[in-house]
Amino acid sequence: MTLEEQKAQKSRSAKLLLIVAMVSMTMMFAGITSAFFVSKSRVDWMKDFVMPTPFFVSTVCLLLVSLAFFLAKRAIKKDDQKSTSLFLIAAFVLGIAFVYFQFQGFDVMISQGNFFTGPQSNITSTFLYVVVVTHLAHVAGGFISLLVIIYNHFKQKYNSSQFLGIELGAMYWHFLDFLWIYLFLFLYFFK
Repeated sequence: MTLEEQKAQKSRSAKLLLIVAMVSMTMMFAGITSAFFVSKSRVDWMKDFVMPTPFFVSTVCLLLVSLAFFLAKRAIKKDDQKSTSLFLIAAFVLGIAFVYFQFQGFDVMISQGNFFTGPQSNITSTFLYVVVVTHLAHVAGGFISLLVIIYNHFKQKYNSSQFLGIELGAMYWHFLDFLWIYLFLFLYFFK
């Protein structure tokens, strides 16, 4: 087996493992949203819930993370190290902004009297909390991978012929985008 064939096999294996992980995460969120659907018939279900504005802003931030990853991948394919660095750092900063606005959304909910736990809580806000915190746990994994990618990039491990780490990171963050858009739309429209 040639070196090129080994690289291609490694790339296929890494992508397949990531796809399997993403499918399992999708199944977990499908279970959570199914429980959300079933719980709608409860008497303490909030029918007048309004999605806090910071969740809209965080959604835009997450979409911009994917755009930054797309641009980083395009730049590295052209061996444009400087632009790749810029886009990877932008992805990191936008990811931090996503998390910040998620917590701002929680603050708005709490200020409106929608508590997640305790005697003043309701099932709707508790489900929203579970969904968002579970997604944030997956975002934390994305940050770890992004930090590794940035580190490897600054160690000059990526170029136009070797960019698997950036490609896998982009796949994962695109998945996080897709997942959040699904969850956001589900929570926004399903009352």
